[in-house]
Amino acid sequence: MFFSIIIPLYNRPQEIKELLETLVLQTYRNFEVLVIEDGSVNDAEQIVASFMDKLNLRYFKKVNEGQGFTRNFGFQHAKGDYFIIFDSDCLIPVDYLDIVNNSLATNYLDAYGGPDGAHTSFTPTQKAISYSMTSPFTTGGIRGNKKGIGQFHPRSFNMGVSRQVVEKVGGFIITRLGEDIEYSIRIHTAGFKIGLIPDAIVYHKRRTNFVQFFKQLHFFGRARINISKFFPKELKAVHFFPAVFTLGVILAIIFNLLQWQIAILANGILVIFILLIFFHAWWKNKSAKIAFLSIIAAFTQLTAYGIGFMQDFWKRIILNRS
Repeated sequence: MFFSIIIPLYNRPQEIKELLETLVLQTYRNFEVLVIEDGSVNDAEQIVASFMDKLNLRYFKKVNEGQGFTRNFGFQHAKGDYFIIFDSDCLIPVDYLDIVNNSLATNYLDAYGGPDGAHTSFTPTQKAISYSMTSPFTTGGIRGNKKGIGQFHPRSFNMGVSRQVVEKVGGFIITRLGEDIEYSIRIHTAGFKIGLIPDAIVYHKRRTNFVQFFKQLHFFGRARINISKFFPKELKAVHFFPAVFTLGVILAIIFNLLQWQIAILANGILVIFILLIFFHAWWKNKSAKIAFLSIIAAFTQLTAYGIGFMQDFWKRIILNRS
C-alpha cells in the first residue's frame, strides 16, 4: 500500500525537523510526505528542503485556515491509497508504517486511530502531561481507547483514512474545535469501518509547560460543546466529569475557608484522588518527580477542560449563542 503522510504546520520549524527525522528511519518505504505550511510567519522551508533527498517529500505554502482545512488541502494533493495524518509535534517509531500496513492487510479498516505515549527524550513535565492525557483517572482514559464510551473516534494527531473515505465523505467541515471527532462521526455514519490499531503508537509531545497545557485543554473543553452542536447525542455524561470536578474543587476551597464540617469529606476525596494519581503515575513512569508533576498535570487538565466546557455550555447551549 502506498501511504500519503499529511502534516499541517504552523510556526513550528524545529518540530517538523524532529518529525521528519523519524520518518527517514521508517522500515516501510512505500510512502510520500506532504508538509503544508498553514500561513506560518516562521516557516520551515529551509529545514524541509534539507530532507528532499531523503524522503519522497513535497512542501506547500497556503494562507492560514487552521489544521482541518489544511488537511483537506493535503487530501487534494495526495497520491496515496491511504492518507495518514500526524500533528507536527509527534515522533514516529521506526516500525510504525510496517505495523499499520500489516494490520490493514490482516483486518482492513477504512479509517483508524492509534494511541500516543511519552518518548524517553521528553522532559519530566511532558511525561507528566502525557500521563495525564492517557490516565484512567482523568478523561484521558477514554482517548485512543477502543473500550471507551460509545464509538471509537480516531484523533488527528495519529489518524488514517482511505482514499475511498475522502472521496465519499469529503474532508473536514470545521477546521478547529473538535474537527477530528466530527469527521470520525461522519465516517461512521457513512457506514465505513473504523477501529484502533493498538500498536500504531506515536510519541506526542503536546505542550512543554502547564500554562500552555491549560490553554490547550481549555480549548478542548470548548470543542466538546462545538461537537454537540453538530451531533447532540454525542454529549454524554462522562464529558461532564471535568466540569463536576472543577466545581468540586471550588466548593472544597469555599468549605475550607468557611470552616464547615463538610470540608473534611471534600478534603478526603481530593486526597484519595491525589494519591491515586501519584502512585499510578509513579508505577507507570518509575519516577517520583514525574508522579508529583502528574498531580499538577491532572488538576490542570480537568479544571482547564471543565472551565472551557462550562463556558461554552452556558454560552452556546443555555443562551444558544453562536
